[in-house]
Amino acid sequence: MKAHYIIGSVKTDVGTVPQVSAIIKISDLLGTIMVRWSINRDNYKVKPGLYAVGKPESTSEVFVTANYKLSFDHLRKNLNGVSGWILVLDTKGINVWCAAGKGTFGTAELIKQINNSELEKIVQHKRIIVPQLGATGIAAYEIKERTGFRVIYGPVKASDIKGFISSGLKKTKEMSTVTFGFYERAKLIPVDLFYGKYYLLISLAVFFIFSVLFKNGVNSSESVLYGLSSMLNIILAYLSGLVMMPLLLPYIPFRSFAVKGFITGLALSIVLLSIHMLGNNYFEIISWFLIITSVSSFLGMNFTGSSTFTSLSGVKKEMKIAIPIQIGFSALGIILFIISLFI
Repeated sequence: MKAHYIIGSVKTDVGTVPQVSAIIKISDLLGTIMVRWSINRDNYKVKPGLYAVGKPESTSEVFVTANYKLSFDHLRKNLNGVSGWILVLDTKGINVWCAAGKGTFGTAELIKQINNSELEKIVQHKRIIVPQLGATGIAAYEIKERTGFRVIYGPVKASDIKGFISSGLKKTKEMSTVTFGFYERAKLIPVDLFYGKYYLLISLAVFFIFSVLFKNGVNSSESVLYGLSSMLNIILAYLSGLVMMPLLLPYIPFRSFAVKGFITGLALSIVLLSIHMLGNNYFEIISWFLIITSVSSFLGMNFTGSSTFTSLSGVKKEMKIAIPIQIGFSALGIILFIISLFI
């Protein structure tokens, strides 16, 4: 079955190349909304290979992207009015920046797609434009040696491509600057919220059951309310790391994402303490401080995978230090919480 974004084909010396539309349809927008909420995310991809947009010729530029459909759509949308070639790499449905870090948007895959598409027979020039955020996965010298194609790193944002082309493939400072503003951070929150939904549900069930069984008995309305209160604290800890931390990211002190998540968790704990939602005895209060801060810290640290502020080596170093502390805090918090149920 032909994909809806393929509207025809373009003849070349090596056969026909699928021609894609540069117009985003409602079905594409619905797909984007769904994948933002982690629905069908693992299957949201296009077939790797060469595509045409507009009516490209042998002198037209070649733009490289990932086979994550959101990345593909974003590129073709910003090529509206431009005739060019789109070379799609098989990144297993992962976006350019993340795939570059994982190695799937990499040198070997780019060489493979250049050879498979017989690109040297389709274009007269020997250059390909790679997104700047994919630079970490591409060894330009190796591409040159093994295919003859020169890698040109394009702008950070696809929206700057037309300006990049009109300036003779030269980038301004703004085109090279990686931004991660409020809106960009907010767009990533739904995916992370749903990514850990099963862990959240299990945690809620465990805390509710423990609270109901050991507080005042199953038939006690007080124990049920206590269980619901415990569930609310877990939900708020979850939101602290996955919503509060990303939105407030630039304003929270310290570089470490784990520390930033800890700070939002600490702030939340203080607010809950002030409105008497952390319990009635010291064991319970301390337990919730430990649980909320450790959960918030861990989830905040996970946001490094979505951020352009961090490097792979930095993330590994941070995790090596933070995870044992987070585990220790949460384990001690759970023990104190159980003890508090019998007081």
